[in-house]
Amino acid sequence: MKKNALICDANSCFMCRNCIKEWQPAIALGKKNRKLKKGEVVFREGEPVTGVYFVYSGSVKVYKKWDEDKDLIIRFAKGGAILGHRGLGGNLVYPISAAALEPSVVCFIDTKLFEATLKTNSEFTAQLIHFLVQELYESEKKMRNLAHMPVKGRVAEALLHLKDMFGEDDKGFINIDLSRQDLASFAGATYETVFRMINELVKEKLIKLSGKSIAIADSDGLAKLAVN
Repeated sequence: MKKNALICDANSCFMCRNCIKEWQPAIALGKKNRKLKKGEVVFREGEPVTGVYFVYSGSVKVYKKWDEDKDLIIRFAKGGAILGHRGLGGNLVYPISAAALEPSVVCFIDTKLFEATLKTNSEFTAQLIHFLVQELYESEKKMRNLAHMPVKGRVAEALLHLKDMFGEDDKGFINIDLSRQDLASFAGATYETVFRMINELVKEKLIKLSGKSIAIADSDGLAKLAVN
């Protein structure tokens, strides 16, 4: 992992933009940058916690083992987002894994510096609490949907979420290269079931396909399916 290989703009990162100006040199001195290839793991579930990460560029999936051969994608993270914070406290092991969806760069802050940052920067601590509350809400919502929402509704909700988070390209397709397996892992369903649901959504003219790319043709129609 390279130290200070990139110059942070002090605005994009969740930590940098919420810390006082006087603390920026400490972050610049302590941070380490790591380039990731598509599919490369940032950290694995069960590994000892060494610190937290912030996405500098690219995008990352955060996931947890669902059973022996399945993963459940909990969320996606892009530029500025925090990773690995769930491992702080308790047993000090990462309870989840994270891997790059595309070539990405993450910034590593070791536990000692991160804890010092919390103690020194009240605004950052407050914003982190707000983020954790929202993350808990989204996790509880996902668990509820897995128990009560039909797969078709979960796929519809997943597609709407991806559009909101990553936007659309100049042709109107969701601007993320996501495999059908990752879409299935995010929706909490099997690949075969999601493949069938995608075909149904195409027949109902709610989405359009071009290879692996997906475009939303009827947001209102998808939203009705995603009501729980």
